[in-house]
Amino acid sequence: MPVTSQLLRVLPRANVLAASLFPCQQQSHLRGVSHQPASRCQQQSRGYQSTSELRSYVLTPPQVNSILKANEYSFKVPEFDGKNVSSVMGFESNQLPANAPIEDRRSAATCLQTRGMLLGVFDGHAGCACAQALSERLFYYIAVSLLPHNTLCELEAAVENGRALSPILQWHKHPNDYFSREAQTLYFNSLRTYWQELIDLTSPDEVPDTREALLSAFKRLDSDLSLEAQVGDPNAFLHYWVLRVAFSGATACVAHIDGQDLYIANAGDARAMLGVQEEDGSFSAHTLSNDHCAQNEEEVARIRGEHPSSERKTVIRQERLLGLLMPFRAFGDVKFKWSIDLQKRVLESGPDQLHENEHTKFIPPNYHTPPYLTAEPEITHHRLRPQDRFLVIGSDGLWETLHRQEVIRIVGEYLTGVNQRQPLKVGGFRVTLGQMQGLLEERKARSSSAFEDQNAATHLMRHAVGNNEFGTVDHERLSKMLSLPEELARMYRDDITIIVSQFNPHVIGAQRQKGQT
Repeated sequence: MPVTSQLLRVLPRANVLAASLFPCQQQSHLRGVSHQPASRCQQQSRGYQSTSELRSYVLTPPQVNSILKANEYSFKVPEFDGKNVSSVMGFESNQLPANAPIEDRRSAATCLQTRGMLLGVFDGHAGCACAQALSERLFYYIAVSLLPHNTLCELEAAVENGRALSPILQWHKHPNDYFSREAQTLYFNSLRTYWQELIDLTSPDEVPDTREALLSAFKRLDSDLSLEAQVGDPNAFLHYWVLRVAFSGATACVAHIDGQDLYIANAGDARAMLGVQEEDGSFSAHTLSNDHCAQNEEEVARIRGEHPSSERKTVIRQERLLGLLMPFRAFGDVKFKWSIDLQKRVLESGPDQLHENEHTKFIPPNYHTPPYLTAEPEITHHRLRPQDRFLVIGSDGLWETLHRQEVIRIVGEYLTGVNQRQPLKVGGFRVTLGQMQGLLEERKARSSSAFEDQNAATHLMRHAVGNNEFGTVDHERLSKMLSLPEELARMYRDDITIIVSQFNPHVIGAQRQKGQT
């Protein structure tokens, strides 16, 4: 059985207490590590060729829809007494793999002990292991960080007395979103140690601060990933798994939405974008996160400032960290965090399968003053307004293919069902009268008929993969891009993961008015 298949096997038996807290619900191109200079943070296509150059099969529209809709998911926030009291009406998500298997992950959950909804996109590299662990664990760390002191004490008392724990999260999972059963006990024990420390550090009258909770959760989980890999596990499967998690890596972009308060915690190059409806009905993009990569001058200055001046020319080379890693913040990736001696000791004591992994064999060049990488998130707070209509969180596979304003326009028009009658733009292309007539007829049909997609993330994904030079979906292009064989797909695009959350402007408006009075 291939190594990856071994990783994804679901093995039986989980601790009873852990199971009550962790409900059971399911890959290598190292997108972060390469010796080839390239930037995934730049706003440009992944070198799409014209459709005539793509050697692939032509799929029928039903076949295209089957591929695009295979991983779509939607959740509508329940209404109470006929009135939705949440600022979030619901969300829709989808994933489209380019890597085989996909390295992206997504998570969505409602905090049961506190108010608020969590939405997250995790973009893995050097395999799926780290992104998978984040998708299962990070929201628990955030939820625990948000719990008041007394609730934390109640959790600990329940464990001490062998009682079942009150659920912390209500997960909103697609059937394909895997949860590892065998790792639950390990995950639970680390989480329990964390809340025990929080009990010691807090007092009964303290009110948790959301910004500090997000910051603490990110940093603590990354620390636990590192510690678990160093300690190992008597179970051979788990020992191998925790090492794979630590030596692979993943970026994370998480939203916490509670009433009018929207927080974004971002580490890496996934993005969060707010769709704002202007007075004329059009939509504009409001950026809520920054890419942590070579195109971010503040990030470059931060990293150079954390290392001696003698490393100024080597710490960032060819727009990559140490010439290898594209995101400048990420979970895992211990080859950029541990000392060389620690890496060697852990690898020597690890299972033989790990030595077969190409990403554990190299030591980064010019590796003098680790750590070079952090999982500390950059946190943004936004006070929601009635004109803030939706939030888009996407892995960088989305933003490489579409400009942020185009993303917001596509989603905004989809959600309102209105195609804004703006002047048709064809850039610097020469178009015949026949082509122009075709574009105008397509626009007319699109504005007068119901949208084919029932999921906003799917609709956006269709544009991301199938858009032509005129900004409209070309079925032939879409068909050929989706029918590329696995070994070629990654050359043309990256994994794409999208979450679109829609806000309730009436609730937000009422909350703002109540707050002002």
